Amino acid sequence: MNSPVVPAPDSGGPGGQEAPDGEVPSSSGRVVRRPIPPLAPQPEVRSASRNFFKRWRPPRKLKLTREGKYFIGVTFGVGFAAINTGNNLLYLLLGMLLSLIVVSGVMSELSLRDLAVVRRLPPRAQVGRAHLVEIEVFNHKKRVPSYAIEIEDLRAGQPADKRCFFLKISPRSTQVAAYRRTPARRGRDKHVGFRVATRFPFGLFEKSREISAQGDLIIYPAVDPITLPSDAAGERSGGATAMSRGTGDEVLGVRPMREGDDPRDIYWRKSTHPDHFVMRERGRETRRDVSFLLESTYSRTPLPGEEWSARFERRIRDVASRAVAHLKRGDTVMVRTTGGERARSTATNGADPLLRFLALLEARPEPTSDKPESPA
Repeated sequence: MNSPVVPAPDSGGPGGQEAPDGEVPSSSGRVVRRPIPPLAPQPEVRSASRNFFKRWRPPRKLKLTREGKYFIGVTFGVGFAAINTGNNLLYLLLGMLLSLIVVSGVMSELSLRDLAVVRRLPPRAQVGRAHLVEIEVFNHKKRVPSYAIEIEDLRAGQPADKRCFFLKISPRSTQVAAYRRTPARRGRDKHVGFRVATRFPFGLFEKSREISAQGDLIIYPAVDPITLPSDAAGERSGGATAMSRGTGDEVLGVRPMREGDDPRDIYWRKSTHPDHFVMRERGRETRRDVSFLLESTYSRTPLPGEEWSARFERRIRDVASRAVAHLKRGDTVMVRTTGGERARSTATNGADPLLRFLALLEARPEPTSDKPESPA
C-alpha cells in the first residue's frame, strides 16, 4: 500500500462509518437512509469457453501468509512425529492443529459472504491533483458480522495499489471509507471491480473473492498557471472593452441626454437640473476567438517513439493551460487537431468540454490517400 487510507467524513473509527439498516449519518449530523443495494449479479457469459472456465474456476482464492507457512510446517512436523512414534499426545496435538485450519476456513467464509460493495467516484479528476474515491460496504447477513475485511479497488491495465480496511461490519449495516489517489496520466480510468479479502480469524490464510463493478473516471490533463500578456487599449478583444460606444459594462464618460436614450443610464450625480440630464457613455464589448492547433497525427512509418509521445503530452498540457487562461479572461476558445477533431468552449460553458476533449484525445496515424491510377 503506497498511501494511507483516508477515512470518509464523519467516520466513526478505523473501519469507517457504521449505521444499522442502511442508515448513514451525513456531514450535517442528520441520518440519511440509503437503500441497501442487492448483491452484485454474476457477469453475463458471452461464449462457451468462458462459461467452461468460469464453471471450474474456484469461487475463492486462498493464499498462505508468513505465519501460515510456519503453522503448516509445524503441523507437518507434528504429524510426522506422531506417525513414527505412535504417541497419542502427538495425535491429539495434530488433531487440534488441523481443527484450527478447518475453523479458520469456516469463519473466513462467513465473513466474506453476502457483502455488496459500491464505489463512488468524483465528478472529475486531474493529473497531479489528489482526489478521493469512496468505498461503501453493505453486510446483508442477518446475524453474523464480518471482521477484518480488506477491499482492493481494481482498475483495468493498472496494478491494484489502493485498499480500504474495515475492522467490523455489523449485520444488516453499512460502513464507508475512502482512499486518496493522485493520477499520473490523463485519459479514461476504467474501474473493473473489487477484490474482497480477509485474514480472519487467525491470520494464517488470506481468503479472497472478486466482485465485478464497472466504473469510468475521466482524468483531465494537468493545467499550469499562465499569465496572458495584456493587449493595448483599442486592440484587445475577448471579454475586453473596445474604445467605441456600445452597451457594455465599462463607462467611457458622460454626455448630455439625447432622444431615444435609455433612462436607466442617467448619471444622477451630474443631472442637477430636471430638464438637463447627463447620460453615461458605455463602451462596446467584443470577444476574441482563440484557436489552438494540436498535432495529433503521425506518419505510419516509422511509428512514433517515446520522444514523440512525450512531446505530444507536453503539447496537450500547454494547450490545456492556455485554454483555461483564455476562458478565465472571457475569451472563446477552440481546439483543433490535425486529425480533424475539434472542440469549442466559452466562458459560460467553462473549461470542462475542452479538458474532457483533451483528456480523451489519442494520437492516430495519418490517413493514406489511395488515389486510383489514371489510365494510360
